[in-house]
Amino acid sequence: MSPIDSKNSLSANPTDEIFDRDHVTVIEPPRGWHMLDWRELWAYRELLWVLTMRDIKVRYKQTVLGAAWAVIRPVVTMVIFSVVFGQLAKMPSDGFPYPIFVYAGLLPWTFFAASIGSSGQSLVGSAHLVSKVYFPRLIIPVSSVGAGLVDLLISTGILMLMMLWYGVGWSANLLAAPVLLLAVVFTSLGVGTMLSALTVAYRDFSHLTPFVVQIWMYITPVIFPISIVPERWQWLVYLNPMTGLVEGFRAAFLGKPFDPTGLGISFAIALFLFAIGVAYFEKVERRFADII
Repeated sequence: MSPIDSKNSLSANPTDEIFDRDHVTVIEPPRGWHMLDWRELWAYRELLWVLTMRDIKVRYKQTVLGAAWAVIRPVVTMVIFSVVFGQLAKMPSDGFPYPIFVYAGLLPWTFFAASIGSSGQSLVGSAHLVSKVYFPRLIIPVSSVGAGLVDLLISTGILMLMMLWYGVGWSANLLAAPVLLLAVVFTSLGVGTMLSALTVAYRDFSHLTPFVVQIWMYITPVIFPISIVPERWQWLVYLNPMTGLVEGFRAAFLGKPFDPTGLGISFAIALFLFAIGVAYFEKVERRFADII
């Protein structure tokens, strides 16, 4: 075969080589509102794993205590709340020792607060990636939320030990914990992805987010039980999606009865926040590289 014939045989149908690949991404300007492309996100799952591991390593890099911070922060917060609200303010705790009552509420809340804080700053912190190479930008805030799961697992181990110390038996309610965790993750992703997109365009949100998180905690039953709210107003408190999820975690770990109505409202709002957050993120994603 002559060199010319060989060249023609290689370029006769170049699309064959393209479509033999596992995944082909066609980059084109999106129009209007559209939801997440799960197929594309799955195709970049290895990148998601790499960025998640990067965030985990960076979080404890060059620290003296390392992963112990995952225990120190909720435990110290629990001690302070127990002294101030449990001992001095005599806050009720549904018949449970106040330290384990408040720690069970801090477990999902600490994960949620840390997740939206880190994911809100994730795009700005990864500007060098966003402006140079194409990949689904949603991977960046998702990896920030995924990194917080390690801290949550460590903190959960401490709660299990506290349950033994205070004589709170493990019950079948614990089987609901993974479902509740999934709802907290969806809520964190919804709020975090929207904040990350807003922070790229308006840097004020980097200063506003910690303030909002602080106020949000005090309108969530972390330091108080939902039972102290008059029953006719409890539906209003449950519009905060973290209310039902915090109470759900307490029910799962402390063996309390679940509130199906409150959980249903929180789950619905969690899914709504996720849909709105991701939809907004996908809508403005095309502008990130230009303004970041």
